[in-house]
Amino acid sequence: MASDWRRIETALRSSLRLFFRDKWAQHGNRKEGSEADQEEEAQQPSALEALPIDVQLYIMSFLTPKDLSYLGSTSCYWRLAVQDPLLWRHFLIRDVPSWSAMDWKSLPDAKIFDRSFPAFHNDTSYDYMAAYRKCYSCCKQSLRSRQTTYGTMASFFQSLITQPEPRFAMFGPGLEDLSESLMHKMMGTPEILPLAGIPSRQIHGIGSGVTFHLNSQKFNILTLYSRISKERRRPKEEDTTPINKIFHTENNTDGTTQYTLIDHVKNMCGLIDGFIYVADAEVHKRHDRPTEFAQMMAMLDPALGPSDRPLLVLSCVSDAEMKRIPCVYVAHQLQLNLLSQPWLIQDTEAASLAGLLDGIHWLLKQTVHRNTQ
Repeated sequence: MASDWRRIETALRSSLRLFFRDKWAQHGNRKEGSEADQEEEAQQPSALEALPIDVQLYIMSFLTPKDLSYLGSTSCYWRLAVQDPLLWRHFLIRDVPSWSAMDWKSLPDAKIFDRSFPAFHNDTSYDYMAAYRKCYSCCKQSLRSRQTTYGTMASFFQSLITQPEPRFAMFGPGLEDLSESLMHKMMGTPEILPLAGIPSRQIHGIGSGVTFHLNSQKFNILTLYSRISKERRRPKEEDTTPINKIFHTENNTDGTTQYTLIDHVKNMCGLIDGFIYVADAEVHKRHDRPTEFAQMMAMLDPALGPSDRPLLVLSCVSDAEMKRIPCVYVAHQLQLNLLSQPWLIQDTEAASLAGLLDGIHWLLKQTVHRNTQ
């Protein structure tokens, strides 16, 4: 029975696509026909138009958004039909969790994913089609960033202009809690991200600056760990009183915890050009996102430096076999929508470094744009 139903669905999709592609071909020649012919066509709805709207929406739900845009070009009726908010909410819920990148311009409202149907049905104030297009545009830009056009142009201009290499602070639980070390993989995979230099000293034992180059652009990453390497290697159950090497903590009377940076990290924040936050996105773990948000806000405190410095969030898992939380959900869990600076969240794998270069490309591009304003 299931296989029969799949065959029916396939037939419906194929039939409808052939229908609107034929209509699209006829659309270009419609001006050549007489007004009487057009009026007759308008008065005689097609078999598909005569179907109940629920059936039409069900059929359209199997089409791609690109196909729907073609369908909407065939007639006034279909132009209105393809804008149905129920249809685009379906696409958002279906497609957005599978996309690997999201930015501060394209993050959809969290209510899309948790509102009941009656609440959604009675609300016409949210443009679901526009939200989908924004998300899709961000995803496409992330894919285009893998091309070498930006790197080639950047290399050409850098050969003409001497400028200091940008510096980024990298921090977050994904640096310390994954079974694969993201930073060790970055330093040990020169075929993906070549090293350009390693300083001889650490800063108070919590991290060291490493210089990489990507498409002839050098940049420095300063890793900030909450524990020294010996403590990170110790099993968590043995580490009963961990001392955070990045943040001071203070318990407030309302039961919340306030985080402030220790002095040398605070001084470092005034000298960097952007931030890389490594979030642990593995499904099987328990995550304390409110604490992560509070620590992130302490690091991004505008009193410590310019408030428009970009933030790259690497939504990281150890390897491809590890089930991940979709980056759109991680973005809402970390409350990235409350931040004022440009940000991008990018799916990343520590073992293969998949997704890392896309995020670095974006960060370098944002830094160049910021420095030229």
